[in-house]
Amino acid sequence: MISKQTIDKIFSTIRVEEIVGEYVQLKRAGSNYKGLSPFHDEKTPSFVVSASKQIWKDFSTGKGGTAISFLMEIENFTYPEALRHAAKKYGIEIEEDQREISEEAKNAQTEKDLLYKIHEVANNYFQEILWSAEDGRSIGLSYFKERELKDDIIKKFQLGYSPEKKNAFTAYALEKGYSKEILEKSGLSIFPENAPAGVDRFRERVIFPIHSFSGRVLGFGARILKNNVKTAKYLNSPETEIYHKSNVLYGLNQSKQAISRKNACLLVEGYMDVISLHMSGIENVVASSGTSLTTEQIKLIKRLTENVTILFDGDNAGIKASFRSIDMLLTEGMNIRVLLFPDGDDPDSFARKHPQEYVEKYIENEAMDFIDFKAEILLRDVENDPIKKAEAIRDIVKSVSFVQNALKREVYLKEVSNKFGLSEQSLFNELDVQKQITQNQTQHVQHQKEKALPKMEIVPLDQEKEDPFLYDVLFMENKLVDHMLMFGDIVLKRKNENNEEYQITVIEEILHHFEEEQYVFLVKENEIIINQVREGIQKEELRSGNFFVSFMDEEITSKVVDALIPLDELENWASRNIYPPNYGDKVADQVKGDVLLHKYRYIDYLIKETAKELDQYSNSDEVKYYELIKKITLLKQASIRLSNIIEYSPIKGIYINRKR
Repeated sequence: MISKQTIDKIFSTIRVEEIVGEYVQLKRAGSNYKGLSPFHDEKTPSFVVSASKQIWKDFSTGKGGTAISFLMEIENFTYPEALRHAAKKYGIEIEEDQREISEEAKNAQTEKDLLYKIHEVANNYFQEILWSAEDGRSIGLSYFKERELKDDIIKKFQLGYSPEKKNAFTAYALEKGYSKEILEKSGLSIFPENAPAGVDRFRERVIFPIHSFSGRVLGFGARILKNNVKTAKYLNSPETEIYHKSNVLYGLNQSKQAISRKNACLLVEGYMDVISLHMSGIENVVASSGTSLTTEQIKLIKRLTENVTILFDGDNAGIKASFRSIDMLLTEGMNIRVLLFPDGDDPDSFARKHPQEYVEKYIENEAMDFIDFKAEILLRDVENDPIKKAEAIRDIVKSVSFVQNALKREVYLKEVSNKFGLSEQSLFNELDVQKQITQNQTQHVQHQKEKALPKMEIVPLDQEKEDPFLYDVLFMENKLVDHMLMFGDIVLKRKNENNEEYQITVIEEILHHFEEEQYVFLVKENEIIINQVREGIQKEELRSGNFFVSFMDEEITSKVVDALIPLDELENWASRNIYPPNYGDKVADQVKGDVLLHKYRYIDYLIKETAKELDQYSNSDEVKYYELIKKITLLKQASIRLSNIIEYSPIKGIYINRKR
């Protein structure tokens, strides 16, 4: 178990903007950073990171928390896994508490945990074989050396080798205590009837581990080196609970910082393309690993940049098949350029032939926008055939129809108009046709999905929304707790009944109000927070927002983040020379007014609840009935006194002399 001292050190060292920045393209917005939500498909940024408070908030999904909770959310890490990942990133040594782990805790690992672990074990095993075993060095390492890979690159991508013996890794893993079942589910081993001891899926192949965004091994790609064997040149891990090839891009873990820094991504096809470009010093590159590009993969890139350059090797059949990828990238709002290498070259061979500066300049100068690229490919075989030429132009306009931004669409159509000498009106007409076709196809797919879904039932409104009295008191309860979280340690100057000045913190004033009213909390999370605050005061601590941020309770964390990053922080008003009053500019008046308003709402709520009891005792218990009448009368008198005091100004944020 990770020691508390280590956890404290991790939280004090890590930077939320750095960890989140590896997954989300963040832009400065006033004192905060903003970006597109990594959890929800959106076009307008609703994801906010506060560097000063070291928290994040995703307004599109309601999620929020610390850097650690972000890692847990986006990578499905457990709490210890997220801590270890952050510690590794920042070079923090993990200290373990020397507590005996119960047998029950040891057996509590989920299948997903075991899959991650067995892939880590396999990755270390394949690397050890490559560098230390005789056949690993003579076969696997020799192959990589023939491809001119240097030791640091081989280690950077954790390349390995699986030996010739048919069950070498399987036997190794079984000896380590891993079950046949988990080996089979991972795809690392196969257990046919004629080989009960198991067979290694990747035997006699060089190994390319496939990493997640954060660096965990999800699966493997493996290349056979013998030419006289009738089997696939490349073999990949099967789909598992942790590996879905449509959600992964090869090299993204090693390339994400360069992509974010350069605000551009090079998209290639194979493992060696990525590795060779890295070796030449060009690191902002990922591969779709031979699979058709997917929407999920595009969204991974979009977290870091909207600028993509696709690198092709000149294979005409493959290029035409890539047109679908271009349309998908345009649909997701990406800016696309395309580069064709000279005949006989691919990114791997081209990067090995030329120095870094030459390759970078070649990509920069020779890459075309998608219109020029499609025109060059589609018009190669057209000659003077007007029908083929019209079809080629229609194909280009179809791609333009996938562009989401109206201004960009118009600019692209003008470019097509100039290129082919066609009127803009005819192109806009064709664009409308293509958009309608696309829309019909989308609606058909959506209709089929809806038919497959069970019918929705009408869900009644939440209780508090049906009851305006309950809603009002809940609203004010939440607001007071938010004040404690946001401004808890601020000292207020007050005067007592004798007009003598005294000082009190926001936390103490609101807590005193709750205790004076013997208030019963209606929101479970608020009760937990208040109990923690009381405990803190007993220990002479003021526990406000920062204390609760690292609570490993999703509901508490969400509540605290909502208080610390209010919705108006999505707007960067200063960029428009608008300077509205800041939340908290008048803390003393806001707290005083909200305490009074909560008291007022609570009294209304008590009157309503007490009135409910009257019917029960009207005929059965006269004494109880008149006690309730007296209670309601006193409550109404208190309500009238308060209504003469309270008036709320939403502009000033204070309450004065408001009549109900």
